[in-house]
Amino acid sequence: MSDEAEIRPGETTVDLPPADDAQLRFIGRIRTPFLTRADCPRQGDPEEGPECRVELDPRLEPALAGIEGKAWLELLYWLDRSRRDLLTQRPRGSDGPRGTFSLRSPQRPNPIGSSMVRLVRREGPVLVVRGLDCLDGTPVLDLKPARCDQGVQIRAESERET
Repeated sequence: MSDEAEIRPGETTVDLPPADDAQLRFIGRIRTPFLTRADCPRQGDPEEGPECRVELDPRLEPALAGIEGKAWLELLYWLDRSRRDLLTQRPRGSDGPRGTFSLRSPQRPNPIGSSMVRLVRREGPVLVVRGLDCLDGTPVLDLKPARCDQGVQIRAESERET
């Protein structure tokens, strides 16, 4: 399987103008055992999934003060190997194409990934977590304590939709 997302029948693309500069800075890299798209799970498992490392820029270590007391973190990352031109996509097993914004696909105009991860431990500027589903070397945009009450509500609503 190629690491570049292929266009499936029924999918459409668009030529977008150059991106405006949002002045985002990568604050670190994620280390996972997933080297190709085929290796990545469809969804991360915060209970049984592999331990992954969020390696932050050491200069940012003071910003982690107090994070050890948080069980859950929301991790935002840049899906740097994703297509950015798909308007419609045809998910595997679907009966037809759907709009990109109706999917959780990594292929999107601004490929920002988001995961609720379980904090296992902190090792200086490195956070060891479970629950990721991204490729090794993925750039980190931000992290923050999760609002667990919101996560429980979202999970319950998602289960009703399926």
